[in-house]
Amino acid sequence: MKFNTVIPKRLKYYYLRELVQYRETFKQGNFVHAWHHLERAHIIGQSYPWEHSYAHWLMLKFGISIKDTKEVLGQFPRLLIGGIKSFVGKIPLGNTGGANVPPLRPMPLPEDIQLLFKK
Repeated sequence: MKFNTVIPKRLKYYYLRELVQYRETFKQGNFVHAWHHLERAHIIGQSYPWEHSYAHWLMLKFGISIKDTKEVLGQFPRLLIGGIKSFVGKIPLGNTGGANVPPLRPMPLPEDIQLLFKK
């Protein structure tokens, strides 16, 4: 069994870039695009415990800030279990991480992110 602990530097760059874009669009009040960048950060970081958990933490905070009860409640179990599943390599690849999708459903990878994983 392979244990994932540290995100490769190459992927971390893109993960952090999505978080910067999330923060910028959130500050501008563009919540649709902000959420899109959070989902992309989740997809890129979901195989690594810290990045996976941090994406869910930000999703929880996002849900609180826009007063979305479903999102807030949906993020609690993801926060508790997501990092552990990443550590043991049992994540649904491509899952965007929001409460609007089942937590164990694999989803298609966006093409640009798929290319990041192939490099």
